[in-house]
Amino acid sequence: MLNSKKRALVAMSGGVDSSVAAAMLAREGYDVIGVTMRLFNAPFEGAGKLSKSCCSLEDVEDARATCRIIGAKHYYMNFEKEFQQHVIDYFVGEYRQGRTPHPCLACNDRLKFSFLMDRAELMDAEIVATGHYAQIATEEDGRRSLRRGADIMKDQSYVLYNLQQDQLKRLAFPVGGYTKDEIREIARNEGLPVADKPDSQDICFIPTGTYREFVEERLDEPKSGVVVDVEGNVLAEHDGIHNFTIGQRKGLPMMGGTKGPIYVTSINSKSGRVTVGSVQELLRDEVYASAVNWIDEAPPANAEITAKIRYSSPEEPASIEMLGAEVGKIRFSKPMRACTPGQAIVFYDGDRVLGGGFIELESPISDVSTATDLAVAA
Repeated sequence: MLNSKKRALVAMSGGVDSSVAAAMLAREGYDVIGVTMRLFNAPFEGAGKLSKSCCSLEDVEDARATCRIIGAKHYYMNFEKEFQQHVIDYFVGEYRQGRTPHPCLACNDRLKFSFLMDRAELMDAEIVATGHYAQIATEEDGRRSLRRGADIMKDQSYVLYNLQQDQLKRLAFPVGGYTKDEIREIARNEGLPVADKPDSQDICFIPTGTYREFVEERLDEPKSGVVVDVEGNVLAEHDGIHNFTIGQRKGLPMMGGTKGPIYVTSINSKSGRVTVGSVQELLRDEVYASAVNWIDEAPPANAEITAKIRYSSPEEPASIEMLGAEVGKIRFSKPMRACTPGQAIVFYDGDRVLGGGFIELESPISDVSTATDLAVAA
C-alpha cells in the first residue's frame, strides 16, 4: 500500500530547534525526511572547534540520532559548492568592498530557501521546515505573512525578510510559536539527545581565528590605505579595509584633541581611506536601502513603520519612500547610530515583517530623474 502521508523535508543542523521541529511534524503525522547540509569542509586543525558553531560531525550524528528516535529518514547532502559561491564568496567580496556582510541571511536566502526547496521538490516533499523562531500566518485573502517568533529574545524574523509568497506557502516554522525553554522541555519529553545542547555560536565556517584572517587569506591583494579624521588629517596607515567596519572602536589610532572615544565612521573602498570620528559622526537620521524585497505589497509612501538595522537592535519608528523598484530612502524618527552598509534593514508593522533590504549610506541611484523613471516603470 502506498504511503498516503504528507511529506515534510526538515533542514536539521543537529541542534535542539530543528530536532524538535522534525519531532513535531512527525507527531502531526508527516512523513519526515531530515536533511543535514554539508556546507563547509573545515581544515583538520579547526574541525574540533566546529562544535561551537555548527556543521560538525557531532551535529550530523545528533541529527541522525533524532531521526532514528522519531522514525524519520535522514540524509547528509553536499552543498559545499553552493555555499562557497553564495555565502563565502559573498562574505569575502563584501569585506573587500568595505562593507559588512550578513552570512546567515545569505545562507537562508540561497541555501535553505532556494536550493534545499529544489531538493524537496525532487523528493516529493510538500513542505520544507526549519527550526527558525518565526511564524507564518495566512491572511483573509489567502496570502501569507511573516510574523515575529513568540520568543522575542530568540526571534529570527530579521534574517527571513527576503522570503517570497511562493516560498512562504511551502514553508513551516514549527518552533516559532514557542519559547526556547518550552522547546527544550519538548525535546526532553521526546527523549531527544539534544535537549540540553548549547546553542551554536560564531560564524559556522570560521571555527578558528578571526573573520579578518579568514578574509585576508582569500584576498588577492588587500586594499590598504590611510586612517583619517573627519577633517582629512592622516592619523595612520592600515593594511586593508577588510579590518574595519562602521562603528568599530577597537584597534584604532589615537586622535589628538579628542576627549571621548573614536569610531570608524566611513570606509572608502576605492581609495582605501578609513575615516574615524566621535560618536556624533555615527548618527544618521536617514539611510538608503538597496535590493528591497516586500513580502506582500509595499506600504504607502511615507507610511509609519518601524525599522531594525541590526539583528540585536530594537526597532525604531521610520518611514520609507521608494525611489525605484528595489531602492528606498528611509527616514528615522530619531538619529540612529552606526548604520552599516551591507547589513540588513528590516521593516515591520507591529509583529508583521513587511520586507527589507541592504543598508546604503548614499543613494544607489545617482540621478534623481532616473529614480523617478524607475518608480513610474515599477
